[in-house]
Amino acid sequence: MPTLPQIDIEARVSELEHKLLARDKTIDALKRRLAQQDEGMRNSPFALLEQNISLANVVARKTGELEQERQALQKTLGELRQTQTQLLQSQKMESIGQLAAGIAHEINTPTQYVADNMSFIDMATTSLLALADRSIAVIAALRSGEPDPALLVEFDAALRRTKLDYLRRQIPDALAQSKEGLEHIARIVSAMKAFSHPSGVDKVAVDIREVIATTVTVARSEWKYVAEIETQVDDDLPDLPCRRDLIGQALLNLVVNAAHAIADTLSEGVRDKGLIRITATRFGDSHIDLSVTDDGPGIPPDIRERIFEPFFTTKPVGKGTGQGLAMVYTTAVDQHGGEILCESELGRGTRFTLRLPLCTDEDEAAPCR
Repeated sequence: MPTLPQIDIEARVSELEHKLLARDKTIDALKRRLAQQDEGMRNSPFALLEQNISLANVVARKTGELEQERQALQKTLGELRQTQTQLLQSQKMESIGQLAAGIAHEINTPTQYVADNMSFIDMATTSLLALADRSIAVIAALRSGEPDPALLVEFDAALRRTKLDYLRRQIPDALAQSKEGLEHIARIVSAMKAFSHPSGVDKVAVDIREVIATTVTVARSEWKYVAEIETQVDDDLPDLPCRRDLIGQALLNLVVNAAHAIADTLSEGVRDKGLIRITATRFGDSHIDLSVTDDGPGIPPDIRERIFEPFFTTKPVGKGTGQGLAMVYTTAVDQHGGEILCESELGRGTRFTLRLPLCTDEDEAAPCR
């Protein structure tokens, strides 16, 4: 069964919500009219009684029909929201699948040198233990008052084989490198776990620093060969009320797009790497600006109006689906009531900014922080 695009689901959900609201208003209007008629009956001639009873029956029947329709719409809306959640999770898994080869390489590289270091330390430990055995034998002979020259010869030979000065220099480095590699693997696994975990349909307060750090780690295999990456977050930035998985997916899409754009400008010996900057700053008292800036080729003016259209892409077949920026737009505008801004200059680069509100619909009456 084909899956509805995210944009279609958003439109369908919005349509059903408007229908439900219209039904609720109709029911309320009918109830108010009946109440007004009942009030009028107390002061009107008896001849109006029969008409009012008839009107009450009609209102009751219509109310029942509308209530049934409302319940049906509510059920459909619930099913669409469930489909929307499943689609988001599917998109996240698709992203992870596309990044899987790079992530596997990111894990495999430290795993390989940790394994090599463990082999070296195993060999060094064997040599040191053999040297310790020779030392113990020599000391025991000295304590017994019967020094054995043969034991000293064996000790000297073991000391030469052990290359103690070399091991003294290399073992601390091998242990430090192994510790660093294991910590790197732990960061990747933790980031993958955080990125793939569904965050639910309700907005919760999220530390945007953690979202940026997770995204940078998950997308590392996409940007590290083509760009340096810088992050900057305001010290006093408050938590952002949002759906974490949506914001994380949107940020990942922007970072991957930035890396792909920069890759098209690289030339060996001329330009080896570009720069991606991720910033999170306050915009006034009520919004946060989350921006991704690259120094790639920029977006041609004639296609800027179309970049957020679903399925629009300039990438080769098999490399882009045209859903990335459409999903970013939906996340910022439809899901969070924010804005998305695009500034681009040919030959200098592009900056996308998600302007996200610090207030949610639920706390509209409360002042923003």
